[in-house]
Amino acid sequence: MSDSDVSEIQIYVDADACPVKGEIVRVAERHGLTVHMVSNGGLRPNPNPRIRSVMVPEGPDVADDWIAERAGPRDVAITADIPLAARCLQNGARVLGHNGRPFTEDGIGMALAARDLNAHLRDTGEIRGGGPSFGKQDRSRFLDVLETTIQALKRAG
Repeated sequence: MSDSDVSEIQIYVDADACPVKGEIVRVAERHGLTVHMVSNGGLRPNPNPRIRSVMVPEGPDVADDWIAERAGPRDVAITADIPLAARCLQNGARVLGHNGRPFTEDGIGMALAARDLNAHLRDTGEIRGGGPSFGKQDRSRFLDVLETTIQALKRAG
């Protein structure tokens, strides 16, 4: 569960490779929400007291574990990591990808399967590189979806 009052919406960010940190901070400031920027290194602290920089030790899934142990039904998790998204969904959190696409209970199984297939195809040399580049439309979609998600959580009370 969340670190503070259960009724307060909190945002948990898998921050190491997150391209929308600035957007998250702006939306959180507008709504007076606490943001946990979770990383295993390289984050600059934010002077805003509602933005908490959480440094976790190096190691596989340490940041993911920190987020998954805390994100709950009144929270938003932001990650591109599909297994972390699945764990947060199990806890009842809303989960958004960096491109603004929400992860859902209905779609997470397919996303995990596609992730595993793509990893196999990269390992065998069938495909190279990652997904499409991150663009202005992704950033705009992310802002819209984050705002809509927070508004829905506020209405749900």
